[in-house]
Amino acid sequence: MSLVAILILAFAMSTDAFAVAIAMGARRHHVRFKDALKVGLLFGVIEGVTPLVGWALGSIAASYVESWDHWVAFVLLCGLGVRMIHEGLSPPEDAEDSNRPLWLLALTGFATSIDAMVVGVSLAFTATHIVWPALAIGLATLTMVTLGMLVGRRIGALAGKRAEIFGGLVLIAVGCVTLWEHMQ
Repeated sequence: MSLVAILILAFAMSTDAFAVAIAMGARRHHVRFKDALKVGLLFGVIEGVTPLVGWALGSIAASYVESWDHWVAFVLLCGLGVRMIHEGLSPPEDAEDSNRPLWLLALTGFATSIDAMVVGVSLAFTATHIVWPALAIGLATLTMVTLGMLVGRRIGALAGKRAEIFGGLVLIAVGCVTLWEHMQ
């Protein structure tokens, strides 16, 4: 996987957490950098670990589906992309406030990282090394959540929904490229 592909994937994986962070920031009158960074760090760690878990699970199953693994990756990525687009087109939900208990913020972070776990599974099926994508996803999420909370009050939930739609389109494109590369 090229550096550009890893960066695009990392950005796509951080868009749902970015949307949540914008909504959290929009619900507060003032967001301190320190608080935004704490939430960003929590979400980034969770989002960076889940592809590792997905990759480990996918690696176990990969030997059983080796002849059609690219189709599995294609279906998972495209399905996830369609889900993200659907959520981006749906009315916004109430966001969790960053003043919530740590366990509730962690649960929110995990909920936004399920897609990264699925990506980890699909990367295992394509025999991609997971360390750099996982680190990139974690760092992108840390950055995007921190920024999302800081600018959330100004740009509101609309930009968050658009970011989620864009992330879904990117995942579909990555799935199509994966299938194309393996069909040649």
